[in-house]
Amino acid sequence: MKRYQISHTALDYQDAFQLLVVTVLSAQTTDESVNKVAPILFAKYQTSTDLAEANPEDVEKIVYSTGFYRQKTRSIIKLAQGLEDLYDGEVPPDLDLLVKLPGVGRKTASVVLAEAWNIPAIAVDTHVRRVTGRLGLTSESDPAKIEQDLKALYPKSAWSGLSMRYIQFGRDTCEAKRPRCGECEMFGLCEWPDRFAFAGQSSK
Repeated sequence: MKRYQISHTALDYQDAFQLLVVTVLSAQTTDESVNKVAPILFAKYQTSTDLAEANPEDVEKIVYSTGFYRQKTRSIIKLAQGLEDLYDGEVPPDLDLLVKLPGVGRKTASVVLAEAWNIPAIAVDTHVRRVTGRLGLTSESDPAKIEQDLKALYPKSAWSGLSMRYIQFGRDTCEAKRPRCGECEMFGLCEWPDRFAFAGQSSK
């Protein structure tokens, strides 16, 4: 909390619909990669109606550089179609309603709730799972159970910005393969057995 006073997604978006789409596109790629294609995508498909009726080949050309472009194209078009069919194109500010959309799980729904509306929600991705597990904040591996453990640990007022702080910490310090344990101010509180092996290693 002290290191990251304010932490928000690095994804660029203008509204909840765009945030839904870029969050799906961000899977297994960098936020920077998504931010490069998002303006092109949303200039051509400004609403969920536009994207729902899109020619997949045209969308594939735009999102190609984000990787898994065919799968992602199918996902965001189905997402747009679901948004039209279920909610008349309006993104609902409700987790239970959001997860009814095609391809939207609790993580994506929580990101949208917290980022678009500042509604208390905790999104559990690979960074959050790794960091909280190493710190001993949870012994669970299931994202939904990790989410509940974290909600029990933190006041509701802190939920919205929590995930992005853990994600940034996971990128900056607590990396998956080369964690910077020797530089980590959380070392004394960490419960990860392998931390000692990495403590003496250079971050370079």
